[in-house]
Amino acid sequence: MTEQPLPPPVMWAQRSAVVFLTINLEDVKDPEIKFSKDSVYFKGTGGVEKKDYEVTMPLYKEIDPDKSKSFNRERCIEIVLAKANPEEPYWPYLTSDKKKHHWLKCDFNKWHDEDDSGDEGLGGMGGGDFEEMMRQMGGLGAGGGGGKPNFDDLDADEGGDSDDEPIPDLE
Repeated sequence: MTEQPLPPPVMWAQRSAVVFLTINLEDVKDPEIKFSKDSVYFKGTGGVEKKDYEVTMPLYKEIDPDKSKSFNRERCIEIVLAKANPEEPYWPYLTSDKKKHHWLKCDFNKWHDEDDSGDEGLGGMGGGDFEEMMRQMGGLGAGGGGGKPNFDDLDADEGGDSDDEPIPDLE
């Protein structure tokens, strides 16, 4: 008897023109990902135990399947869904069934509220910036700035630091 495929762990976030999905499975070889105007389908084998995963997510609103893309990273699969109508308000749910799915969580690292000032970091992402955002996806750090913190403003010689003193011997 073969086991039923499990739904993979999925995180989601959105901007005005796009919805981000992250399927948190490592080492998925040749995943099957299909976009339709009202759903996303994923099937793949991955994770530490190389289990089979499969899920069809009925979407809250329509997307543009031709502009939606997926990126297979080694640690996860990132998906960018282009909303069919970027002028509509933010989606209150990812799925049209409005159920609370145990495998679906908000990705607060990528989330921006509808009333946040601007969508800084991903080229503004108004309707025309979608292609530019896709070019930037090569190194999606999602959130802007590119990732590494800048410590240039820290001056090492300013007044010393108790961490710089030698460690006393143990008695």
